[in-house]
Amino acid sequence: MLNTILLQSMNSSWANILMIVALIAVFYFMMIRPQQKRQNEIKKFREGLRVNDAVVTAGGIYGKIKSIDDTTFVVEIAKDVRITVDKGSVYPSAQQAAAEKENKQ
Repeated sequence: MLNTILLQSMNSSWANILMIVALIAVFYFMMIRPQQKRQNEIKKFREGLRVNDAVVTAGGIYGKIKSIDDTTFVVEIAKDVRITVDKGSVYPSAQQAAAEKENKQ
C-alpha cells in the first residue's frame, strides 16, 4: 500500500516536471525563436544599408539615407531637409521590402 502511494506521488512529480519542460519548449519555439530570427533579419538589413536606400524611421518618417556614421544615419526627408537618426530606429520602407521579397523568390 505504502509503495503504491510513493510510486503515485513520484509519478505525479515527474509528470509535473515534464509538463513544465514541455511548456518551456513550446514558449521557446513559438515565441522566443521567431523573435530572435526577426531581430537577426533587421540587424542584417541595417548592416547592409547603403547611401540612397529608402528607409522608414521608428517615428514613421520616410526618407533616403544620405550618409552613414558609426551609430547614426543622416536621412533626407525632403529636398534639403536632413535629419540624423540612430541606426536602431531605421527600418526598410514597405516598397523596398516588397521589392527585396520579390527578388528572393
